[in-house]
Amino acid sequence: MKSPLVKLILDIVMGAAVPILILNNLTPVIGPPPAYVFAALVPVGYVLVDTLVISRRFNAITTYVALTTIMQGVLAFWFVDGWRYALKDTAGLIVAVLIFFGSLALGKPMMLFFLAQVFQPDTPRKYAAMDALLRKPRVWRVVQATTALIGVQNLAFAVVNFSLNLSIVTASFGSSAFNSQVAQVNGITRVAFTLISFAVFVLAFFWLYSTIYRSFPPQEGKDLTEVDIWDLLRGEGLLVEEAQAG
Repeated sequence: MKSPLVKLILDIVMGAAVPILILNNLTPVIGPPPAYVFAALVPVGYVLVDTLVISRRFNAITTYVALTTIMQGVLAFWFVDGWRYALKDTAGLIVAVLIFFGSLALGKPMMLFFLAQVFQPDTPRKYAAMDALLRKPRVWRVVQATTALIGVQNLAFAVVNFSLNLSIVTASFGSSAFNSQVAQVNGITRVAFTLISFAVFVLAFFWLYSTIYRSFPPQEGKDLTEVDIWDLLRGEGLLVEEAQAG
């Protein structure tokens, strides 16, 4: 399993550095359209290989990531320029905005799914205990707030990404200038957005973790963050194992 720092570096290298190198160096060799498609598919291939072959973790989060990536791969073959290109390049962010705010409207904030991957409840009783913990009013407000925070982040990214593409990528598709302008925008957005997203997720999880552990009664001489979450839930009576229940 990759550490968060290693994943961050790989995301920047495969999502920004390699595509930019392809656009700037292969365009004169293989032509602008093939170089553009190649550069667009590299991040798609990286995410799909990481999700389906290396990590092989299939859940709501990876399904969302994989489907969004496939959509971006398909859109790579939609050869447009101008505002249509700006919209195409922003499509993934628009989907993220809809999913995060839509999950709030449906009462299933996306951060619930991220927390499930962290705590990894492996029995129905653990799922029920985790749900009871996260539904505590104080914790639930933060689950909703962090979901909204990431939704707002993606909305801001979408506005900035669309605006930058609209103002910078002005050449016609199929020209060397178009590829150069795409590389210029990618150099700004794919590095900055990745770093900012990482920072926001760290902030969101710190906020969630601190709120979750503060929801338990303090134990003298113990740092609750070093206690297994399931032991804390047992102590609260929220988790009753089958043997105890029987």
